[in-house]
Amino acid sequence: MTTTPRKTPVLRRALAATALLAMVASHAACAEDSAMRNLAQEESNRALVVRFYDTVFNQHDLSIASTVLAPNYIQHNPHVPSGAAPFISFFTERFKANPESHSTIVRSAADGDLVFLHVHSTSNPQDRGNAIVDIFRVDHGKIAEHWDVIQPVPEHAANDNTMF
Repeated sequence: MTTTPRKTPVLRRALAATALLAMVASHAACAEDSAMRNLAQEESNRALVVRFYDTVFNQHDLSIASTVLAPNYIQHNPHVPSGAAPFISFFTERFKANPESHSTIVRSAADGDLVFLHVHSTSNPQDRGNAIVDIFRVDHGKIAEHWDVIQPVPEHAANDNTMF
């Protein structure tokens, strides 16, 4: 019969101290990272993007684009050209073709100069729409760059979860 040696109280204390030290070090690293972030600037960036998105995609008012998009605005969506003027032209035509289009921002977040939106976009009230994740880079109070990932909302899902 073999017996398992009992851990001594000293060994237990050493393990507990090591675990505590690891937790403190982890917390300190997170606090240091948070201290380096400018949360007020991140919130300002997030508010700018949300205001822009609502104005353009819900009110269909493209006048904001000329003041909010950077002069060298970079667009990564392969269907939309880069630049403020091409953006305005593209969405002017889009809204003429889809006057009932609407986008609901389900959640938004900011990290540094990036703003993330999770959006449910529809062309009309009967449309199931698309789930969209938009990423904007803000530079000196202007939207400088945009990426997006777009996925159609299916009629049937393999699970009971929504996309939102």
